[in-house]
Amino acid sequence: MSNLVIEVKGLTKYFGKRCVVDNLALHVERGQIYGFLGPNGSGKTTTIRMLCGLLTPDAGQGQCLGYNILTQSDQIKRQVGYMTQKFTLYEDLTIHENLDFVARIYGMSRRRVRVSQSLEQLGLTERANQLAGSLSGGWKQRLALAACLLHEPQLLLLDEPTAGVDPKARRDFWEQIHQLSAQGITTLVSTHYMDEAERCHRLAYLAYGNLLVNGTVQEVIDHSGLTVWTVMGDNLWKLQAQLKSLPGLEQVVPFGNLLHLIGQDTDLLQASIAPLMTNSPYEWQLSKPTLEDVFISLMGHAQDHSL
Repeated sequence: MSNLVIEVKGLTKYFGKRCVVDNLALHVERGQIYGFLGPNGSGKTTTIRMLCGLLTPDAGQGQCLGYNILTQSDQIKRQVGYMTQKFTLYEDLTIHENLDFVARIYGMSRRRVRVSQSLEQLGLTERANQLAGSLSGGWKQRLALAACLLHEPQLLLLDEPTAGVDPKARRDFWEQIHQLSAQGITTLVSTHYMDEAERCHRLAYLAYGNLLVNGTVQEVIDHSGLTVWTVMGDNLWKLQAQLKSLPGLEQVVPFGNLLHLIGQDTDLLQASIAPLMTNSPYEWQLSKPTLEDVFISLMGHAQDHSL
């Protein structure tokens, strides 16, 4: 059996005249947690839907779980768990009733046993008779994941699954995803959170339908070519106003009591800020770029060619 769960190339999708996914190539290995990042409208959701058979590509080819994405979408759907950003289960049913309903849809022969196992696996047993509509965002998220896993899929496609969920619930969710990864289940997840992106084995950054970069977190940072200076001190807004028009300075980003000064031309950036560093009331330090620095830079260079 191939170790590649997803292997596609040339994946393209138009909505009208607008190209929302443009010639995308993607390889995802079994058991990997693969992160999709990018601004709203970048093509993340459209790509996920093409991979699981909900949308047909206008061009491209490849396989998902060993099945042809163009001709065998029904087979793909049976082995994929798809979790949308919006909670889509029935709020006027209990947790148990929702899971039993999903089990019936899949025609599971041992559905009572499997529902009980799912409740136990996701820590939902004590809340089994609670109405879904009365759950907090974190518990709704856990119920949605339980529904995704009920038919024992080999691939999870999670579309911004932790939007609007508190930090503890997000951490618990990611612990569960890593446990599934250790069992050989592959996950493709879109997110806007950099701390979540850092939990992925590999990342892909999309903008305007184009894949701009992919690799491990460290590979993405190392290949960015960015130079970053960190500035600390009081009244940084005054300094920020002075910095914005300097040559070689692509981004000036506030992080609490810090400013991140970001550029790709190390020498030009150094020359531009050198006069401000002399007898400066601020503390200046050459730093390593963060994942967020990289993606802010990528977004600044991305161009929408579909307009």
